[in-house]
Amino acid sequence: MAKKILIVGGVAGGASAAARLRRLDETARIILFEKGPHISYSSCALPYSLSGTADPASLFLMTPERFWAQHRIEVRTDSEVTAIDRAARSVRVAEAGGRTYDESYDYLVLCPGAEPILPPIPGRDRPNVFTLKDTEDAAAIRQYIAEHHARTAAVIGGGFIGVETAANLAASLDVTLAEAADQILTPLDHDMAQILQKELLDHGVHLALRDGVAAVEDGAVRLASGRTVPADLVVMAIGVRPRTALARDAGLAIGASGAIAVDADGRTSDPAIFAAGDAAEVALPLLRRTGRLSLAFPAQKEARRAADAICGRTGPNRGYLGSFGIEVFGLRAAATGLNERDIEALRIPHDFAYVIPFDRVSLMPGASPLHLKVHFETPTGRLLGAQAVGRGAPDRRIDVIAALLAKGGTLEDLADIDLCYAPPFATAKDAVHLAGLVGLNLLYGEFRQVPVAAVRGLVEAGAAIIDVRERGEYAAGHIRGAVNLPLSELRDRLGELPQDRPLYVHCRSGQRSYYACRLLAARGFRDVYNIAGSYLALCLYEYAEDRLTGRAPIVTAYNFQ
Repeated sequence: MAKKILIVGGVAGGASAAARLRRLDETARIILFEKGPHISYSSCALPYSLSGTADPASLFLMTPERFWAQHRIEVRTDSEVTAIDRAARSVRVAEAGGRTYDESYDYLVLCPGAEPILPPIPGRDRPNVFTLKDTEDAAAIRQYIAEHHARTAAVIGGGFIGVETAANLAASLDVTLAEAADQILTPLDHDMAQILQKELLDHGVHLALRDGVAAVEDGAVRLASGRTVPADLVVMAIGVRPRTALARDAGLAIGASGAIAVDADGRTSDPAIFAAGDAAEVALPLLRRTGRLSLAFPAQKEARRAADAICGRTGPNRGYLGSFGIEVFGLRAAATGLNERDIEALRIPHDFAYVIPFDRVSLMPGASPLHLKVHFETPTGRLLGAQAVGRGAPDRRIDVIAALLAKGGTLEDLADIDLCYAPPFATAKDAVHLAGLVGLNLLYGEFRQVPVAAVRGLVEAGAAIIDVRERGEYAAGHIRGAVNLPLSELRDRLGELPQDRPLYVHCRSGQRSYYACRLLAARGFRDVYNIAGSYLALCLYEYAEDRLTGRAPIVTAYNFQ
């Protein structure tokens, strides 16, 4: 007898589950319920529809009519599943027109997604306050801007949606991005996030960090600090929570993260009910737990896994690394695995390699710096995570590292991997190779380093900071109090260096200063440290905070190239 399978939710997870089920079982009756009017749209591209970068009409990837014609999958839009009767194996459906009815099932797949978090603040119900979770939200924002001739906007929340929304609204509005944390994009390390914060500032986006929202007022938003920012339009992008009311009311188990608990095949505590997407937990092996991961690939893959299990197919579930990418104006960032906060919370002994080579051969048009930071375990050299920021292809480098990370790769694997090369898109020794080699040098004690986050403290303490760039570079901008001993002159001027205290060496990006550290070690200097990322990384690290707080810079002039 043919199976009857009901699916709740028609975007990434639900549509993927439905299509996979049909490929595996031509005889099953598959019915997909969607609360809204549309299915299978590109939710990740919603912010880009606000600027016109993505044509709003192109967001829709499938229609109910095409789903039926191509797959014989019955789609019922404007139909909300409001209750599950597990004993009767049926669901209650409420249509937009008011009719309700029950629908039976053999298997049920829950893909209801997540809902935006709206803080209980005064003014959140004002007509100019929006979230951005679906195509209706995006259309409402565009319509409000046009009809009310909005000039200013406040975006509350510096996560993926908040940053992308702020960047796209900035094409036509004066935008303030407010974030309660001390940085945007908290999955990134603090130093890497600073590069993106500079990009936002450079494009006119006002940043309010360490400042949450207190109230929405007439034409403005009042922040927790008491500061008010102009806002004809307000977009709440504080975060999302999994939609679990349906599962909770049915008595299904909920995991520690607040999402629906599932086994390796996506099966809930009821063997006839599966869950996938933002509403369901996933395995996070690097974090040594299960949890939530609101990303498109896990949603689609777990939906496919649930469909496979319903049709009798099972396989290993290796979990997810949490790989992601984002573009902020012309700057791209990507990451995979654990960040610095994760590693420290897990108390894993670790170090990091930070390199800033050009993303392609430097003489090629468009060549620009690529910031790559790789975390690794000590003393094993096992890869833990990586982040990259640049205008070239940081995602390509992170994809390489993600593949190694998934297989338990090490620094040796990273340094030795055979990659494609041609001058227009890479260097013969790629950024990932350099990161692997630098990591191995650190692992084997070839040199020691300090992060750029430590430099302000060193300057304030009057530490011995040695700048080994050439004299012209030093004159164009340097760390206050640093002594200029160019690498080309260093061997002849060793007598000018103190031997009774630590030396902190830097250049532009860290390569020449590494050479200097090796030279000094060979000449008997025992307490020498390379400043990771050197002057370029330091300027990027310090700039946004200097601008936002008005503190005195520790450099005489910034250098970003």
